[in-house]
Amino acid sequence: MNVPASTPASRRSVLKCGLALAVAVPGSGLLGWQLPLAAWSADLRTAVGERRGVRLADGSVLQLNTATAVNLDLAGHCVRLIEGEIALSVSHARPLHVDFGPARVTVGQAQVSVRCDHRVCRLSVLYGTVQVQIKQGTALALHYGDQLTVYADGSGAMGRVDPHVPDWRDGELSVMDWPLGEFLREVSRYRPGVLRWEPALESHRVSGTFQLHDTDAILACLAASLPVTVQARSRYWITLVSRDNPAPVR
Repeated sequence: MNVPASTPASRRSVLKCGLALAVAVPGSGLLGWQLPLAAWSADLRTAVGERRGVRLADGSVLQLNTATAVNLDLAGHCVRLIEGEIALSVSHARPLHVDFGPARVTVGQAQVSVRCDHRVCRLSVLYGTVQVQIKQGTALALHYGDQLTVYADGSGAMGRVDPHVPDWRDGELSVMDWPLGEFLREVSRYRPGVLRWEPALESHRVSGTFQLHDTDAILACLAASLPVTVQARSRYWITLVSRDNPAPVR
């Protein structure tokens, strides 16, 4: 059934279309409002393993990483991250805001990435300078290469990031001496189904650059370079075990 053009539902649809045009672009808890319904009904979302981008009407570019959901607020010039990870590039003086959990970042002539998971949000400045407002009151400026981690209680920790290292925006995962467990947890974000491993494998180290579009190839590379065996119950149920003890993990 068609909705008349004058209804609120149709006006909201028109506003969404005006804000973003799809294009191909290579106290209650931190995420307490990130209910499954909010993700499913989001203006933009990606499935596990999917990456996509939109060009906003003002020319800004918004990229969504795997399993990400965002809402777009035209009137407030705001992108609200519901879950997952985004990158936003703004090339004009009029800023856009990104709301994520306990903070809001104002982006004008700058580029940022924001990731929220496991009750932690991480903001990285990839270009320019941005203003961050912690919802409990703290305001600060972040510059090129700065990285801010914000926790559920509103506290934060500063760090540094190298914007030149290839990452998910390039379809790559680049690591240097990562524990295997940490590496596999990151890979599992891009792979539908179950990915498990023996706890004893956690301490193996991984370095290299991997293509995120082919997680089967990533696992095969691990089996070729580390003393591990990949056991596949199905395409969607994978277990890594020690090559010296290849008994299946239950």
